[in-house]
Amino acid sequence: MILVNNPGDPKTTYWPLLHAEWHGWTPTDLVFPFVLFIVGVAIVLALKRRLDSGVPKRPLVVKILKRSAIIFGLGLFLSGYPFGLFGRRGFGELLDTWRIPGVLQRIAVCYLVVALLVLFCRVRTLKVLTVVFLVGYWALMILVPVPGLGAPDIDDPGGHLSAWLDRAVFGDHVWQYAKVYDPEGILSTIPALATTLFGVFAGLLLVAARDPVEKAARLFVKGSLLVCVGFIWGWFFPINKPIWTSSYAVFTAGLAFCCLALCLWFFDIRDNPRTAMFFTVYGVNAIALYVGSGVLARTLLYLRIDGVPLKQLIHGHLFASWLPPHAASLAYALTWIGGWFLVLYWMYRREIFIKV
Repeated sequence: MILVNNPGDPKTTYWPLLHAEWHGWTPTDLVFPFVLFIVGVAIVLALKRRLDSGVPKRPLVVKILKRSAIIFGLGLFLSGYPFGLFGRRGFGELLDTWRIPGVLQRIAVCYLVVALLVLFCRVRTLKVLTVVFLVGYWALMILVPVPGLGAPDIDDPGGHLSAWLDRAVFGDHVWQYAKVYDPEGILSTIPALATTLFGVFAGLLLVAARDPVEKAARLFVKGSLLVCVGFIWGWFFPINKPIWTSSYAVFTAGLAFCCLALCLWFFDIRDNPRTAMFFTVYGVNAIALYVGSGVLARTLLYLRIDGVPLKQLIHGHLFASWLPPHAASLAYALTWIGGWFLVLYWMYRREIFIKV
């Protein structure tokens, strides 16, 4: 997410680092569902360990609520930053358009709902709920007329029930680039919950008393089946990240299963812990990185020298001055990744782990 969110110039970015405009998908469109998937995996690993140690459920509920509130609050903070600073817009104008949904907000909601479900529901119930979320969302988007518009049209970004609900509830407090809907809106969070639940099922398989090779094989087989189901469902309910269609949820969950199987095989079964160090450094401070990167990126956009954003000056002088446009944009993003790695590695060596 940090890589795709920080190109040197969004207009000269290689297509794999861009989102699909509407229907369809690119590698970038796999990032967010993979995040929610691994949230589901982490829920199992965290809650099972605590439940097995005899921790009562009530303190766990309090911790889940607290963690969700903090993550949601951080999302609102990023949506509002820089709060009228740097002379770009006043705080009053910000309040009129402060985006309420967002990436961290959706993570917080999915974590809250799924963690509580895992805490109080049986696995069979979780599976039923997953099907209900996916089929129910499909029915709402395809069969239910849109108030004031009539028959739903998911080919139109503003012509479906999800967009209508976002406008009705949030008004101007939606993603300003879309205006007529929010990619992390209310209704599309339903299939996102299913994505997180798929991660729960993968997590349950990881903690099962089975041979690691068998676990990897089961993950890969289940993932392959989900990819096929999602792909076929996409013929009737197109794979679409902005409205998180059910086919998109199933398809990306399948790919996440397969990727997790490959990671299990490469890092655990083949025993390559050193190779994982680069990812570990990022993973143990993931929230701090996401928030810090977002704040720094926006600061570089709003700070200006002679009217030119500081980011544009850095990109222009250090990269665009000698590299082709697309390569320069990628070089900036990779430098951003490398720079944050140095910060996070310093934190890792000193055991500074910022958690919520």
